[in-house]
Amino acid sequence: MSTAVQRAPEQHTPTESQLAIAYSMCRGITRAAAKNFYYAFMVLPKSKRQALSAVYAFMRRCDDIADDPGLSFEERRQKLNTWLESLHRAQLGNPTDDPVLLALTDAQHRFSIPPSLLDQLAHGTAMDIVDEAHAAAQGLQIQYKSFEDLRLYCYRVASVVGLVCIRVFGYRDPAAEKLAEQLGLAFQLTNIIRDVKEDLSLGRVYLPEEDLAKFDIQAAELQSSPNPEKLRQVLAVEADRARELYRSADALLPLIDEDSQPALWVLSTIYRRLLEKIARLQYDVFSQKVSLTVREKLMILGKGFVKRLV
Repeated sequence: MSTAVQRAPEQHTPTESQLAIAYSMCRGITRAAAKNFYYAFMVLPKSKRQALSAVYAFMRRCDDIADDPGLSFEERRQKLNTWLESLHRAQLGNPTDDPVLLALTDAQHRFSIPPSLLDQLAHGTAMDIVDEAHAAAQGLQIQYKSFEDLRLYCYRVASVVGLVCIRVFGYRDPAAEKLAEQLGLAFQLTNIIRDVKEDLSLGRVYLPEEDLAKFDIQAAELQSSPNPEKLRQVLAVEADRARELYRSADALLPLIDEDSQPALWVLSTIYRRLLEKIARLQYDVFSQKVSLTVREKLMILGKGFVKRLV
């Protein structure tokens, strides 16, 4: 993928009405698809809420391209590359009629989001694009040999999101950056634990091979009928890693601007409680997709609003 952003001789400036429509469409995408993030965004000031909705909408487009069953392996890569190049043109100030790019470039300028972070989000998504024909011939393959291998993927698709978010939240202490990376990794590990069954249906295994081997689990077993006790043990290992990383949220919270602290608290609380709900169910992620209920999320959100008002 192209990553270079060159200086443009002229800058196109969208009108206020164009931006209002663009942000509104991004908010709609976020409300429909971001089942956890949207609740946290609600307790942010409007400008920050809009910016993160634009970032999420960009990420959603990347994911949709990578997961599009109607496109071949090469077509997905090409389409994702074209999408990223469209972002680069918009960043140069070239006109675009795509509402996501309109909102995202505006948010990027307002909150000084480095272009390289947005590129890395797209590159992380590209790591999910596999040649299904080759994969089918080879059988289900475990994608990451070790946890350190998995960490690189998680950095690009989740830790980078944390680095983008703190630009919008606002911070002064550089220590916030490492903490945001760690918290993003905790979120992604929680998603990996929750989505084992769904990911398998897409031909993806995110659990590291070395962790599966400790409990004598082979790739073929995962696709057929994995031993529940063995799977519980390996998922518990990943959950322990996530719990350790979630502690970074406690240290990160006071480092970001006060008007953003309730949003971070809501988001980290939702994900932490999701992980503990999975643990209470003995890591049975095959019978159902575990999630917090709307009532549970609203209760957390209510506490977040109180924190914002205090």
